[in-house]
Amino acid sequence: MNRTELIEAVSGDTGLTRQQAEAALDAIVYEVTSGVRSGNPVRITGFGTFKLRERQARRGRNPQTGAPVRIKASKGIGFTPGVKLKADLNSRGALGKPTPLATTATKAAPARKVAAKKAAPAKKAAPAKKAAPAKKAAPAKKAVAKKAVAKKTAAKKRR
Repeated sequence: MNRTELIEAVSGDTGLTRQQAEAALDAIVYEVTSGVRSGNPVRITGFGTFKLRERQARRGRNPQTGAPVRIKASKGIGFTPGVKLKADLNSRGALGKPTPLATTATKAAPARKVAAKKAAPAKKAAPAKKAAPAKKAAPAKKAVAKKAVAKKTAAKKRR
């Protein structure tokens, strides 16, 4: 899943517009980055922890010449998955989908609220699972087509 697909999925799951979902994703990435960069671990309960990993300066070898090379100290990021994420990855059952945000129209009219509650369980059930594989299959076909076009153009240039 790439960034665009993630934004579309969040938009569909939460009821946010595409722009709101993109702004939310940007805010999360910014906060995680700034938190880890400052040296503080960022813990998302049920998901995992992002930590700063500092690598010491060390000596390495150039693979072509075998000459010793100094490798500078650098910073990386480590991720430790949370208990809930591990459990979800290892379970055989379907994942629970997040509930969409309530709209202002459903809050204003109690009669609509009751109708929305009755309709909500039907929306949560199976349609979400059927839509997810279709989204994953479509980009794979496009990627294969792009690779085939790239191979054809490379073959033409060689001649």
